[in-house]
Amino acid sequence: MKIVTVIPAYNEAVKIEKVITKLKPYVTEIIVVDDASQDNTFEIAQAAGALTIRHIINRGQGAALRTGTQLALGRDADIIVHFDADDQFQAEDIPEMIAPICDGSADAVLGSRFLTKKSKLPKSKEYIIMPLARLVNRLFFGIKLSDPQSGFRALSRKSAEKLTIENDGMAHCTEIIHKLFKNNDRIVEVPITVVYHEFGQKLSGGFKIIKDIIIQKLIK
Repeated sequence: MKIVTVIPAYNEAVKIEKVITKLKPYVTEIIVVDDASQDNTFEIAQAAGALTIRHIINRGQGAALRTGTQLALGRDADIIVHFDADDQFQAEDIPEMIAPICDGSADAVLGSRFLTKKSKLPKSKEYIIMPLARLVNRLFFGIKLSDPQSGFRALSRKSAEKLTIENDGMAHCTEIIHKLFKNNDRIVEVPITVVYHEFGQKLSGGFKIIKDIIIQKLIK
């Protein structure tokens, strides 16, 4: 079974090699989509052994995931794992993430920071952004999940082939969840641990994502 990890990366030269090294024992192939970084993310990822491609202009994380997922399908991936480049996700969680797909009980698996493995989130995320995102997901999309905005997910080939990511920006998380449910995929949540290296995230970024989600819903 071919397991391909897709990593969207923008200006992650400091951490990308470490992330790739940690992933190697758990996956067959690593694809890094350098979203027009201004540093040497591309060169470092390539030297570390990842299949690395570059967007000529910065298009956003959603666009990078779309590019990487399409490439992974073209390279005969059986399972595609979306993984961040900032070294906050834990590569050792991958076996648990893909297990429901491997045993045939799920088409898509979403990592959750709010189940048995507790992640220490920035307070702005835990008490404001995440509850608000859960509410938006429920009101606008009829979706109830413990983690409304996790970027750590595993998709079966069948699920990935049906999925079209249209949102170039950060609202792609909700778009993906919405489309997985709309496509009648069998979805399960699996506990993950996320290690935040910085706790100074601004509320404005989270509110912008939620605003983009609402606008996206209203214009469709």
